Amino acid sequence: MPSEDRLDGKVSLITGGGRGIGALIARELTSAGARVAVAARTAGQVEGVASQVGGLAVVADVTKRDNVEAMVAQVESELGPIDLLVANAGIGTEGGSTWEVDPEEWWRVLEVNMLGVHLSCRSVIPGMLERGRGRIVITGSGAAYLPGGSSTAYPASKAAVCRYGETLANELRGRIPVFVFSPGLVQTDMTSGFGDDLPWTPPELAPRLVHVLASGRADALAGRYIHAEHDDIEDLIARADEIEREDLNVIRLRR
Repeated sequence: MPSEDRLDGKVSLITGGGRGIGALIARELTSAGARVAVAARTAGQVEGVASQVGGLAVVADVTKRDNVEAMVAQVESELGPIDLLVANAGIGTEGGSTWEVDPEEWWRVLEVNMLGVHLSCRSVIPGMLERGRGRIVITGSGAAYLPGGSSTAYPASKAAVCRYGETLANELRGRIPVFVFSPGLVQTDMTSGFGDDLPWTPPELAPRLVHVLASGRADALAGRYIHAEHDDIEDLIARADEIEREDLNVIRLRR
């Protein structure tokens, strides 16, 4: 591990950290020396991951403002000021046609995947601004733009998240870097019903990318859409001026 990528003592809060990609990110950041808090609704899951990494388990529902504010307060009370937020909590629907899915179930996907990101970000930003440091990493998805989708809730939520992350990065430019990344198609509980013959992404790629984003070496790429599998982060860092000049790594309508 390059010395500049060490995160010794940095406090990292990972929502959706009790399983899947969030748990993998927690392990990666811990290996780099970060002090990690993992948050999710299921106590057993976050306690299991936290015990593995020597971190803090926080039970919280990211769709509820009081839960999120209490989550941030607990982390800062027990670990210290938050240096990194990984807004990763996300869910999908159980399937079924859009017009047949219960509207509350459909909306719940938007609440977790979009409102949860917003509540988490707005709760850490004031402290980061006051301290003059901090980074935010948001888990996006290729579902935001790839053709062929046939379930409306998840793609709509991720399209919103990608645009949210880009515009929040603009709002915080020069103060707090905000990143949106796609982990790719990773085998997790959420994707357990997918076919075995799909182009699965190696699970270690997303945690490695988040690690680099947390290090500060990629701050010039704030607001850009970065894919864990298809983008070489070292190449993007080297080409940061070109990427900004040509408006690359963004989701745009081209005419």
